[in-house]
Amino acid sequence: MLRFIAHYGIHFLVPIVIAIYFYRENKFWSTVILLSGIIIDVDHLLATPMFDSNRCSIDFHPLHTYWAIAIYILLFTYKKTRIIGAALLIHILADVVDCLFITKGF
Repeated sequence: MLRFIAHYGIHFLVPIVIAIYFYRENKFWSTVILLSGIIIDVDHLLATPMFDSNRCSIDFHPLHTYWAIAIYILLFTYKKTRIIGAALLIHILADVVDCLFITKGF
């Protein structure tokens, strides 16, 4: 249960908090953009089985590889793409936390 709360809390609550705290003038659209980071889970459709609760997404799915993460970091470094990079990195953070739960057995 803790794993579920941590994983989906980061996916859905953290973007809302960041939008409210850092993007006060544009809370709504910032929240929409930050929550849209979940879209990179579309690469799960390429996996067999599509969902495996004991599989770590990091470096397994194409949009969760280290190369993709490097691109997300680059997006975050430029002001014009910062919010998109943040959305993708928040998603990766949620998946890293999930992987820690899998490997460390919390």
